[in-house]
Amino acid sequence: MKQELLIFVNRYLKAIKDENAAIFAGAGLSVGSGLVNWKGLLKDIAHELQLNIDKEHDLIALAQYYKNERGGRANINSQLIDEFTKNAEATDNHKILASLPIKTYWTTNYDNLIEKTLDSQGKTVDVKICSQNLATNKPRRDAVVYKMHGDISLAHEAVITKDDYESYNEKRQVFTTALQGDLITKTFLFIGFSFDDPNLEYILSRIRILLGVDTREHYCLLKKVVREEFETDEDYIHAKTRQGLKVNDLRRYRIQVLLIDDFKVITNVLLLLQIKLKRNNIFISGAAHEYDVWGQTKAEKFILNLSRKLAEKDYKIISGFGLGIGSSVINGVLSHVYSSTKKHLDDFLVLKPFPQNISDPIERERLWKRYREDMVSDAGIAVFLFGNKLVNGTVIDSNGLIEEFNIAVSNGVKVIPIGCTGYVSKQLWELVTSKFEDFYPHNEELNDVIISLGIYTEDESLIINNIIKAVNILQNLT
Repeated sequence: MKQELLIFVNRYLKAIKDENAAIFAGAGLSVGSGLVNWKGLLKDIAHELQLNIDKEHDLIALAQYYKNERGGRANINSQLIDEFTKNAEATDNHKILASLPIKTYWTTNYDNLIEKTLDSQGKTVDVKICSQNLATNKPRRDAVVYKMHGDISLAHEAVITKDDYESYNEKRQVFTTALQGDLITKTFLFIGFSFDDPNLEYILSRIRILLGVDTREHYCLLKKVVREEFETDEDYIHAKTRQGLKVNDLRRYRIQVLLIDDFKVITNVLLLLQIKLKRNNIFISGAAHEYDVWGQTKAEKFILNLSRKLAEKDYKIISGFGLGIGSSVINGVLSHVYSSTKKHLDDFLVLKPFPQNISDPIERERLWKRYREDMVSDAGIAVFLFGNKLVNGTVIDSNGLIEEFNIAVSNGVKVIPIGCTGYVSKQLWELVTSKFEDFYPHNEELNDVIISLGIYTEDESLIINNIIKAVNILQNLT
């Protein structure tokens, strides 16, 4: 991936973590689901007007011409309903975006794919279609979707003609005000727009009028002009020159354009954001009735210091409160939170103790497996410690640790077994170090660090530093 895209990912990742990220989605986001873009929507309308849609660049004017000629927009409304009530499936990009902790979405699209995908992720979505919607907020909402040009459910009010755009600030002024506030306080990613998208021009003009140069830096992913898209060299050179000028012009709006070679790159960028966000969540899996050479006191101190060090590095720890492990994990995180100013515990710790008092062993096993799957799937990295339990007076391997390891691997969670703690973790470390290629992208430095975690030493700080080093390396691997 290009360096400029990696820089964007890291910057936008920070905005997401700070809860200052927003998405602005254009028609291109939904095209992959089978829905039409502007040209596809107005193709039949252009034909009725005896115009060639491929030669029309001002598509908003085209919609207005049709309204003028037909004395109304009834047929445009019907076209909107026909095209945007199809049973379209969300794209991979919709699904990835919905999985990210982004709370603000703006869109010029009339379809409901964004809100449906967010809902499918179990999120409470507050959809703003008309001005009246902005007066009330849905309780405990996880995301707000602003449909600034309307929605297919109110096709007759959709913004599509020149009349609609010219009267926008009169009829939908509250959307303009809300957008202004978000542009000042959030970092936007414009996605699904093209250089000939009529909405982009109108949006940008509003941004400049609203904010001038006093705005945050925003980003826009746009596909690079390529020769194969044009019949002649002259047309290609013209388009390429125009694109370069347009990219430079967008800087006036504090929008940095990231040109991509292929639309698949957008998915790769979003996937990298998803991976990096998940790898900020560290699942600590462990169970210990005995601690072998460590001894209980030293082991508990080690786990406490490891958890505190991870919290100091701004990682969030997920724990199932494992036997002999959970209390030390909690104490380590708390020692960091209480020693810092303006820190919130839920920024550093997710505690998910297993349900108890389930008498039916089959039901307990089923429920605990599902619980493990939910817990592990929220993480991007899993650390494994010790791994034993007492059954009928005998210390045996912890099958729960093995199950959590298998769940992690099957979900793409990167595993770090601390072999020097012995028991199941030692077995998992032996498995991983015998087949590095099955668990990690190729990286010699990471391999060396993982190998070192199988060697016991009295210097616990050395082990902790190597665990942190492995976590940091994994942050930058895809």
